[in-house]
Amino acid sequence: MEASEYRFMAEHQDRHWWFVGRRAVLAALLDGLNLPPDARILEIGCGPGGNLPLLGRYGRVTALEMDAYARAFAHDKTGVDVRDGRLPDALPFDGERFDLVCLFDVLEHVADDRAALAAIGGLLAPGGRLLLTVPAHQWLWSVHDEHLHHQRRYSHSGLRRVLAEGGFAVERLSFFNTLLFAPAVAARLLDRWRGNTTASGSALPGPAVNGVLGRLFAAEAPWLRRWNLPFGLSLLVLARPVR
Repeated sequence: MEASEYRFMAEHQDRHWWFVGRRAVLAALLDGLNLPPDARILEIGCGPGGNLPLLGRYGRVTALEMDAYARAFAHDKTGVDVRDGRLPDALPFDGERFDLVCLFDVLEHVADDRAALAAIGGLLAPGGRLLLTVPAHQWLWSVHDEHLHHQRRYSHSGLRRVLAEGGFAVERLSFFNTLLFAPAVAARLLDRWRGNTTASGSALPGPAVNGVLGRLFAAEAPWLRRWNLPFGLSLLVLARPVR
């Protein structure tokens, strides 16, 4: 990603509606995983560390981040061991195995996503699982994806296929960020029509709007504890490696 994006995340990850809402969704999923006591958890691509306190409620957390600024910020913010590395072939975890590996909006940045998934499979302990999120629908591609250096967005079937090719069996695959789907699609289409060079809605809105959007996004969490959602701006996956 651009250096400016890491700095934006560091400044706003604790209060921007998108980060707040996504953490609520992730917490609902993590609550249902029945992880072992003192679970070993790895977040790959932790950025400036916004998810690390949440993950720390479920076990002992280690993280990986390729950007030096984000890596230092995350460590200073949380005290978590944040190591330098990248997918698929620079993973500094010789002999270490984890009960849960998390990638939250990371896989779409990796050129060889199949090789990345295969490498992640080798980091999981027996019974370990992968939890990941990615942006959905290639037809929603926008200048925001380009600014973030995305390689792709994923379809439901395409994500299932690449997981299988990377050595994973899907336990759960659902869309999310559903309640805000229609206005987001309208904003993306309007950006294209206008030829905008920055994406609408990417900045931090005013407190009132930010609060409403965050509550709408977070409202999906109770539903996702029990049911999959049929459409949305993002996809989430829980999967196990095929041994």
